[in-house]
Amino acid sequence: MKWSVAGIGLVLLVPSLVWAGEANTKIGKLVEGMRVGPLKRLDIGVTRKGTSIPALVTDEDLVLGSNKTRVLLVNFGGAANPEVSVGATLEWFYKSREAVGFRKRFLLSAVPVVNPDGWSAGRGDSNLSGGIPAKTFPPNGTAYGDPKNPEAHYLWRWIGISAPDLVIEIGDGSSSLSVPRTGLDAMRPLFKLGPDLKSGEGLAAALPRHSPCDTGPVPALRLRGDPRQVPARLAKILESGFTGPSPARRELQQRLDRTPIQIAGQLAKRYGHQLGTVAYIPALALVGRVRLGKLIDDPTHLADVERIVRPYVEGKKPTVPPSRIFGSNHSGHLVFSELARVTGKPIYRKLAKNAADLAFDKRGQLREAMPGHVEMSDSVFMACPILVETGALTGNRQYTRMALRHMNFMLRTNLRSDGLHAHSPLDPAPWGRGNGFPALGLAWCLSHLPKSAPERKPILAAHRAHLAALVKHQDPTGTWHQVVNHPGSYREFTSTCMITYSIIRGIRRGWLDRKRFGPVVDRAWPAIKSRIAADATLVDVCTGTGKQKDLRAYLDRPAILGADDRGGAMALLVTTEMAAWQRDQKTR
Repeated sequence: MKWSVAGIGLVLLVPSLVWAGEANTKIGKLVEGMRVGPLKRLDIGVTRKGTSIPALVTDEDLVLGSNKTRVLLVNFGGAANPEVSVGATLEWFYKSREAVGFRKRFLLSAVPVVNPDGWSAGRGDSNLSGGIPAKTFPPNGTAYGDPKNPEAHYLWRWIGISAPDLVIEIGDGSSSLSVPRTGLDAMRPLFKLGPDLKSGEGLAAALPRHSPCDTGPVPALRLRGDPRQVPARLAKILESGFTGPSPARRELQQRLDRTPIQIAGQLAKRYGHQLGTVAYIPALALVGRVRLGKLIDDPTHLADVERIVRPYVEGKKPTVPPSRIFGSNHSGHLVFSELARVTGKPIYRKLAKNAADLAFDKRGQLREAMPGHVEMSDSVFMACPILVETGALTGNRQYTRMALRHMNFMLRTNLRSDGLHAHSPLDPAPWGRGNGFPALGLAWCLSHLPKSAPERKPILAAHRAHLAALVKHQDPTGTWHQVVNHPGSYREFTSTCMITYSIIRGIRRGWLDRKRFGPVVDRAWPAIKSRIAADATLVDVCTGTGKQKDLRAYLDRPAILGADDRGGAMALLVTTEMAAWQRDQKTR
């Protein structure tokens, strides 16, 4: 099936999406009217009704190394008049002569309306989904599929990963300026501006006391009163002597200062230490450790990986479960093909062949496609690389023929007219990892296909076409989204790692143009680094995801904050590939 993107809207005109269209139009006009100076729109989330939650940021806001103090205005909506409270303030800051001095020392960005559905409908604090986004911070429930209050989750994690130096929560009410009294030294210049804001009193009270995205606290205060007075009151805040960076920003700056080898070493301490079942997640982490060991000339990584796989080598455990055929098991055999190349031991070639031999039916004929694909785009990675690897290791071209056959089968099943992959025929949504898998899978194939192989040309053409479609959807932050073409969906870690790995590998091996794709990596790499903590915990890894029935189901897949084997494996691959690329450039 080839999805025709143009026709999708004709069958999805359900009430919630009609509402979302109206609300998106209204919020779009509002935000467009606020775009002054260097400000650009950047969506940070999506409501249960499908309405985007926009922010206004500058390019410099996205650079954590800026020497300016970064201030974020947040307006939840409610009864507030954002055209005045936010729009007039941005106009004053970026255009008035009075603010010239401030512009030299500060950056100002904004989330004009956190609750666009409530604001659009004139419903005050309610978001029309049973929630009140401004009420509880840190937010309860699961990001980002909370059925009542996703707006709070999107805002909370956006602040954590963008790490402003000061957040000013603005809104209606009796005139007041409240400053949380916390242990943050950076906030002391603000204490003179107003009374304490107690714990439990919303966003501004929570940010200095907690650590959104586990990056660190963020100074904040709450401003209430006449929206026309916000510019003047902002001037007093900026004159207070407050400066950045926030603890959250300092943490992210430290993450960015690490080398790829340092990050890979941190990841390898947590991931890549078991192979209880031959499956892609633990196998790729083991591959990452093997590659790290080679990069740093440390044989202990290879020795430990060989120890871990020994039960399969000795025949104590089967590499292919007798009762179940599944794609993750196919790609789990990539650890054996990696070991076969690195060590030259025939036993690893034999084990890799166990999965590739599933390409043949009982008569020894090639199947239409590898079994276990369940129609998901993941299968381009799950099947094609182990087939190509086995073909390269054995010299049997039947395996590489099958890799091309399987790729074509999956392209017929899920390729959309815009060049992206639907995850499955159930729904046309281009899920992030559902596009990361084909990118990674074909890059892996091309790494081991001889230039003379007839399969190489069509695989390379498919890969280049897919990457050309993907780079159009790279977010200004450097990431790719949970739903690739939906800028309001969350910025997803694994797909960003997989796509970035594929591009680096292509540049290194010469099938991608560095001038075209190098800047894509330059944007993605800081985003990846900032989402990996020193203890190898991660930010916004989409949980395991099978076929989903609609767009909402993909938007609602939990985004893991913390340790995650899947994310750790993909992070090990991309960090070691980046390290290898940097080494290549030094030796030229």
